[in-house]
Amino acid sequence: MTNSDPAAPDGGSASPVPGDTNTLAAMLREALQTLFLALVVFALLRQVMQNYRIEGPSMQPNLWEGQFLIVNRLAYRTAEIQRGDIVVLNHPTAARHDLIKRVVGLPGEHLELIRGQVWIDGQPIDEPYVQEPSLYSQAAVTIPSDHVFVMGDNRNNSNDSRRWGSLSIRSIVGKAVFCYWPPSQWGAVARQADVATPDV
Repeated sequence: MTNSDPAAPDGGSASPVPGDTNTLAAMLREALQTLFLALVVFALLRQVMQNYRIEGPSMQPNLWEGQFLIVNRLAYRTAEIQRGDIVVLNHPTAARHDLIKRVVGLPGEHLELIRGQVWIDGQPIDEPYVQEPSLYSQAAVTIPSDHVFVMGDNRNNSNDSRRWGSLSIRSIVGKAVFCYWPPSQWGAVARQADVATPDV
């Protein structure tokens, strides 16, 4: 009795597949590409939007310490700054320290404070966002071109243009547009569009 020849392969072998290593490398490459793309998108978004945490009481009662805001860094490249806008700005006298204030006076305007009332070009303006006006008075000033006059809503507790003068628009980081924390304060940051000079 003789031994028979071994049977030919039937296609059911379990030989290693050379492509397994290539598949793992491809998955790793895709993960790295996704991570890189996410970092690029994040960097681009940071050029447009930035988040800030409010510190201090100068914008009460409209914005409170501990709130987190989204600030549009490109807001004034596509639109004009307006009275009532809430802006984040570089502190004019303290490097690497930002402030949040409201725009009250615009370039070229004549601004005067009489016992806490703001007068623009000889007319009083309505400021419904101010809860406790101060009795502070200040002689009339002319706001230079490319400058604004900013103040905190908490007029009795705010370091602002009344102390260090008009602010260069170049010092403005961006416009506060949205509050995302705490949840109870979630929503758009109001500009208070009704602060125009009233008819008298």
